[in-house]
Amino acid sequence: MHPYHTPHGAGPPARLHCPAMGTTIPCVCVIGPTATGKTRLGVALARRFQGEIVSLDSRQVYRGLDLGTGKDLEEYGCGAAAVPHHLLDVAGPAEAFHLFRYLELARLAIADIHARGRLPVAVGGTPLYLKALLDDYTLEGEGPDSARRQEWAALDDAALLLLLERTAPDIHERTDKSQRRRILRALDIAFSRGEGRPVPGPALDARFLLLGPYYPRSETHGRIVERLDARLRAGLMEEVAGLHQAGLSWERLDFFGLEYRWVSRHLRGDIDLKTMRDNLLAGIRRLCRAQDIWYRKLEREGHPIYWLPGGDPDAAATLVREFLAGHPLPAPAIRLDDIRYGPRSDR
Repeated sequence: MHPYHTPHGAGPPARLHCPAMGTTIPCVCVIGPTATGKTRLGVALARRFQGEIVSLDSRQVYRGLDLGTGKDLEEYGCGAAAVPHHLLDVAGPAEAFHLFRYLELARLAIADIHARGRLPVAVGGTPLYLKALLDDYTLEGEGPDSARRQEWAALDDAALLLLLERTAPDIHERTDKSQRRRILRALDIAFSRGEGRPVPGPALDARFLLLGPYYPRSETHGRIVERLDARLRAGLMEEVAGLHQAGLSWERLDFFGLEYRWVSRHLRGDIDLKTMRDNLLAGIRRLCRAQDIWYRKLEREGHPIYWLPGGDPDAAATLVREFLAGHPLPAPAIRLDDIRYGPRSDR
């Protein structure tokens, strides 16, 4: 079994074949804010177009982190009918896993899927991983970007730290979190990391179609509430308790982000259940706004994203067919960068 392949797929993949020189690999990416149904849409497209899923999520690589990371394994199906998927459960929860390792495994997976005559469908909500796949180079240490700094001005320190944690956990760990200017400088470095250094492994000659389920912000926030409550009922607290009983420290669980951080604090007796849920909801909503910043930036950089109201699978399939046929696509009907919210808007 290849190191990038999850045991949840429908059988082991074929032996790795790298595509021939000059072969352009088509890759569909289903992206977007948390709780918008990316996995469901990605699986629907994989079923229609003989595809396989490649995760674009920085936490779903870890075994045992299921409910808290939203793996939604039931969406893939069971047994021989399951949609094969990759980059889930490829690291133990005590292991270090970073962007370079992700790129190495993701590129191998995408090349292998294409070499076997299947369609790679990358699905997930970690924008840094998406950008790393779109660009030939990862972006270390540029000066401040004025446009980014303007966007970050609307976020409080907690939201900035969450964005930093999601973008570069190693930088987050060593950043002085008591001073906003140091947080902003750490974000500058994280967003411009590694300029001029090739990403690991052979670069892929790939072209990408970016699709995203779209809901107004207020509806997305409602979906966040429903999803969190469903995961709590499904055993999120038991999952976190089990990871700790298996040997993960509270500090390591805190590293895994919102769900694991706040549930851990409740399990330790530091906060009550209501405080845990309230803080989780507030943090997930901040994450949603941080993801929004990334996608707006990608649009400004010239990466068209086709935002589909309600995650319409038929509209998505039409775009995929045209993309695979090599036909020119229309301009996106919705651009996040054209939508303006107030600093506390819930629209």
